[in-house]
Amino acid sequence: METFGRVAVTIFIVVIVRWGWKVVNWVWLKPKKLEKWLRNEGYKGNSYKFLLGDMREFAKMVKEGRSKPIPMITHDITSYALPFDHHIITKYGEKAFIWLGPKPRVYIKDPELVKEILSRPDDFPKPHPEPFRDSIVGGLLVTEGQKWNKHRKIINPAFNLQNLKIMFSAIQSCCSEMVCKWELLTTGIDDSIEVDVWPYIDNLAGDVISRTAFGSNYEEGRKIFQIQREQIDLLHQMLFMLLLPGRRFIPTRANKKFNQNRKELQNVLKGIIDKKKKAIETGESSCDDLLGILLESNSKEIEENGIGMSMEDVIEECKLFYIAGSDTTSNLVVWTMVCLGLHKEWQVRAREEIKEVFGNRELDFEGLKNLKTLTMILYEVLRLYPPVIMTTRATFKETKLGNMMIPPGVTLALAMIHIHHDRDIWGEDASEFKPERFLDGISNATKGKGSSPYLPFSSGPRVCIGQNFAMTEAKTAMAMILRRFSFELSPSYKHSPFPIFTMPPQFGAHLMLRNISS
Repeated sequence: METFGRVAVTIFIVVIVRWGWKVVNWVWLKPKKLEKWLRNEGYKGNSYKFLLGDMREFAKMVKEGRSKPIPMITHDITSYALPFDHHIITKYGEKAFIWLGPKPRVYIKDPELVKEILSRPDDFPKPHPEPFRDSIVGGLLVTEGQKWNKHRKIINPAFNLQNLKIMFSAIQSCCSEMVCKWELLTTGIDDSIEVDVWPYIDNLAGDVISRTAFGSNYEEGRKIFQIQREQIDLLHQMLFMLLLPGRRFIPTRANKKFNQNRKELQNVLKGIIDKKKKAIETGESSCDDLLGILLESNSKEIEENGIGMSMEDVIEECKLFYIAGSDTTSNLVVWTMVCLGLHKEWQVRAREEIKEVFGNRELDFEGLKNLKTLTMILYEVLRLYPPVIMTTRATFKETKLGNMMIPPGVTLALAMIHIHHDRDIWGEDASEFKPERFLDGISNATKGKGSSPYLPFSSGPRVCIGQNFAMTEAKTAMAMILRRFSFELSPSYKHSPFPIFTMPPQFGAHLMLRNISS
């Protein structure tokens, strides 16, 4: 027994020592080693602070940024949208890094390097875990390797051109309902009226994705939309806690509510999916919405190859439909209205084009491709106000990038918004609203740099699968709005493009709306 006791104590000590070594390596030795490598490569940033890194200053500047709008209306928004990142890049130059806990994040602003990273997803996968992202979405956004290839193959049919045509009537119907609400607000008023258009546009995007994703179950879909909106707000309340180990179990009110919402979201989605499966099996429902098409494609994959997506996988893809599908489009539509409210000459040009293409008849899917002026406007809005202003990739092994060998454990921040506002790429007017730069297409809009610096939907193999869906919805919404209303910014408008998951106007979008349909 005495020998057994000594062996047990020895094993216990060995385990504790090994565990302690891993902790010390994680919180101190590895970060200091990576810091030395970064500085040897010419990168500059703050010295590593034990465990927290730059998180305290990061959270403080984000909180301050969210508390107030930009003092003046400008499209030069990088310092406001990414306050801490902009501060570090301004302080240390192009080759800068920050510490998010014990992990360094290096800024990549060279479009060619960004293009190389995005074209090599196996060498530069998405960071795992990534607390903010992983708490809200999953699916294709976070899946890697063979699993991603399989899921992309299964989901692709949901976003092909033929199915997009089928969904067009649902998109048009939702846009018409929003426009009717605005007409009620402006009926009998000769002059313009102040309206915060953001809640309407946000709800429009939720309605569109609810109808196109879940068909007849769209009312339940709206519940998902509301839960996910609350989840994003709760995450911002917990920003400082996100990188702490065991964060899910810290008993704060926000954390408790977040975990309750997560369970409710799973249950609601599982119920919708089960109901849709049964309706398809009994012939009560067709496969003409995103969920139906996905389930049909998944069944085909299982029949042909024996394995497809699990219930959990389908739930994660449905969550992604909502965040990516609704937020991307709502942001594009609202910033387009803000830009056209500022630059009314483009509002007039777009309205005249819509009248020329459609006359007094209803919009149709085929006609949308003839809206060249509106397309240029949307391209320019996506450049100035990209839905995703920064994305990250990671290294899990020593990896060559350009002329560097990057060690494992480094996060690469691809600074889309900085590239979109770079004067060396777009000219001295890079922060001005000039849709005419896209007159001859995207590849000719830059100063000889081609299309690689234009990244509103990312690029490479993992380019956004829903970009055509987003553009169709945005064109439809803007065409219907411009036909019936003229608008300009209200004196009470506060310019506040601040990133949450995408980049909505955090203080709303107050416009002076005038009905011109009569």
